[in-house]
Amino acid sequence: MAQLLRVQNFSVSSDGVGAGEDQTLERPFGHVAPERLFAWAGATASWPMRTDSGGSRGLDDYFTRDFARNIGAEIMGRNKFGPQRGPWQDHEWQGWWGDEPPFHTPVFVMTHHERPSFTLSDTTFHFVDGDPATVLDQAREAARGKDIRLGGGVTTIRQFLDADLVDTLHVAVSPVKLGSGLRLWESPDELADRFHLEVVPSPSGVIHHLFWRR
Repeated sequence: MAQLLRVQNFSVSSDGVGAGEDQTLERPFGHVAPERLFAWAGATASWPMRTDSGGSRGLDDYFTRDFARNIGAEIMGRNKFGPQRGPWQDHEWQGWWGDEPPFHTPVFVMTHHERPSFTLSDTTFHFVDGDPATVLDQAREAARGKDIRLGGGVTTIRQFLDADLVDTLHVAVSPVKLGSGLRLWESPDELADRFHLEVVPSPSGVIHHLFWRR
């Protein structure tokens, strides 16, 4: 079977905003409070960052539980890894996830300013300069037959959509309107020419949008 490039559990507001502006070390999502987008996922029993045994079950938990299924590598943009711009000034900075990142696979960070790879627990970060197709080829090789997760952020997902490389998307639309920020879409109908779409409302108020390639 072909290795799929999958977007999973990507959260946006009702007006399509997936991240805020003015990102800093203290504010990874810029002016947007991340809990406004991710409260649905953080409440589930299978949330990868959960440190206790609680959490909800049901539809939302089904999606968070699917996060690692058959994933062999992740691709992310530089601004999902950290807030720095331009050449790397501090190689001590190793991302927002601490010593136990939730990825458990090779991660390919897209950047125009490469730096040496490093490993935290069972996650190795590689910093690569290339177009989406080239980076996807590298991730496929590292994934050893498994699928590749496209982790974001918004700009990176748009790049891969524009290159027609995404096979499936799960976008969770939270019932909040943010007004400004980095926008995944004006409307999910923008993808109707290339993807089938199924819309599944959740009791949490989130609406799950499931896209798969036509």
